[in-house]
Amino acid sequence: MEDKRKHLEFIQGIIARLANTSFLLKGWSITVVAGLFALGASERRASILALAVVLTVIFWFLDAFFLRQERLYRALYDQVRKKPEAEIDFSLDPSGFSCQYKWYKTLYSITLWPFYVSVLTTLVVFLFKAK
Repeated sequence: MEDKRKHLEFIQGIIARLANTSFLLKGWSITVVAGLFALGASERRASILALAVVLTVIFWFLDAFFLRQERLYRALYDQVRKKPEAEIDFSLDPSGFSCQYKWYKTLYSITLWPFYVSVLTTLVVFLFKAK
């Protein structure tokens, strides 16, 4: 059981780093977009608000990428958990699950779309008011 436990620890470490990265991306997106929003709204400059919209979309795509990777590694974790001890090969390649988790479907995850759509909606409303 020691090999299996160690393999699961490796995968769990990757999952934890991916989840942390996703959390940090949301923090950075709010920080950057709030700064641009404050600057653009105070000066009524549509170009700054448009930049904030573009950056929000980029952060959304990055967050979806990391969430998809996390899901792939969770599937790998589940597969390794079910394997007999003799079949443990210490593989960390989750590509066998990529057909189950498409990146574009991850964009509409319940943990992502409400967050980014609310930010985008706010930015777009103020973008049209700034013009």
